[in-house]
Amino acid sequence: MYKRIMVAVDGSKTAQNALEEAQNIANSYNAGLSIVHVITEDTDAGRQAGNHVLDQARNSVDGLSIETHLLLADLTYGLNGISEVISAAVKEESVDLLVVGTANRRGLERFVVGSVAEQLVSKVESSILLVRPES
Repeated sequence: MYKRIMVAVDGSKTAQNALEEAQNIANSYNAGLSIVHVITEDTDAGRQAGNHVLDQARNSVDGLSIETHLLLADLTYGLNGISEVISAAVKEESVDLLVVGTANRRGLERFVVGSVAEQLVSKVESSILLVRPES
């Protein structure tokens, strides 16, 4: 069913849980796994930090064909910029399943800040698995 799976990571525990779910699904379907991380500053420090997150993610996955991608978002559009670059990567790579962690914001914080995961649901045409934080 799934040939190409993408997981977005940000170094958080929820993103690690999403990566573990993506790895399990990729193993079950013998699918390729693409790991993406979005940076918002095109600086040496930003790229170095982003590559560190990708390296940690890559090192935690065993036995799969993995690609990693560092993406740059324009925050002029707020969190929308992050969801736009992930959505474009999903389309460009013909991804069958996108796996993302969700921050599980509530109330005013959700209204003001919104959610990258929530925005992705409305933008990505592929299937999406949202992984909630552990309670």
